[in-house]
Amino acid sequence: MAIDKITTASITDANITTAKLAYDAAPFRNIIINGDMSLAQRATSVSGVGNGDSGYHTCDRWKFFELGAGTGEFTQSQSTDVPTGQGFATSLKMDCTTADASLAAADVMWIQQIVEAQNLQYIKKGTSSAESLTLSFWVYATKTGTNICELYDENNRQVSKSYTISSSNTWEKKTITFPADTSGALGNDNGIGMYVNFFLLAGSNYTSGTLSETWTSATAANRGVGQVNHADNTSNNFYITGVQLEAGTTASDFEFLPVDVNLQRCQRYFELLIGSRSQYSRYSSVTYVNPFFFKVTKRANPTISKTEATFTMFYNNGYDTGVTWNSDIMSVDQVTIYMSSTRDYGFIGPDESKPFKADSEL
Repeated sequence: MAIDKITTASITDANITTAKLAYDAAPFRNIIINGDMSLAQRATSVSGVGNGDSGYHTCDRWKFFELGAGTGEFTQSQSTDVPTGQGFATSLKMDCTTADASLAAADVMWIQQIVEAQNLQYIKKGTSSAESLTLSFWVYATKTGTNICELYDENNRQVSKSYTISSSNTWEKKTITFPADTSGALGNDNGIGMYVNFFLLAGSNYTSGTLSETWTSATAANRGVGQVNHADNTSNNFYITGVQLEAGTTASDFEFLPVDVNLQRCQRYFELLIGSRSQYSRYSSVTYVNPFFFKVTKRANPTISKTEATFTMFYNNGYDTGVTWNSDIMSVDQVTIYMSSTRDYGFIGPDESKPFKADSEL
């Protein structure tokens, strides 16, 4: 088999450019985690989202947020409706199920990802060398018109940019470049660095000013100017996938990651302990469990929640139901549980349908 030789003719500025070298040498150039919506550890569909339901519901790292007293509601789901021929298998869908056509002034809803501050150090925000940021994504919506995307940082500084959905119920790719910010340096820690917000609706408190297209101290009236209302009709749907935020003024192709790598990145913030078993033994008048070790070190000490208030303890060939979780000792790597039981030793753990949840989201 012939082997091609590398010659000086094949190594030219035309073939190897600074941009290409930077592209090839930059794994994890996408600041967004799970931008292809491929992971949904919590659930694949949740109804009644809205009217007091800010939080994480389906696709990992994507939070639904609302303020005000709006009555609009959505079913949020991980959908298989995706742009054709782009390599995506899933999207995040917001299906309006209860309309709210008359927004109050304080009403606002958006889908957001919150980025950890220490993951943003290389954009050099707050210095004279600060980087511009380019956001690219695919969107599909029933409602056409102006929409707002916003970056909002830990210093209450923000910048908003508009994009237009031109055709109803059609996948469209959008690219937005946000300017560099030489003010508002970010902390180098595991706290909140920046919010990436996709508006779904906004009342007049957020739309009555002039859109702030350069970084500035946040003024509510300038944040969502022109935003259409995706909750004004129960026929409305809003889908998004392929979300990528990267340093520079040019959008590169979406960075697809292996599923195991993507899962580990998501588990830093949320993990299901499913079917785990840990040995327990008596300690004084109560029973304790040897640590449950997390698969991935958490961002910070997580909150552990249970699907049900009690759980099952296994011993020898039998089991006790209704065991109470009294307290726990938590770290970023493990949780040790203290509980009530008369058994001296055995194993304990959630069954497949009733997992423990370790939550370390921002």
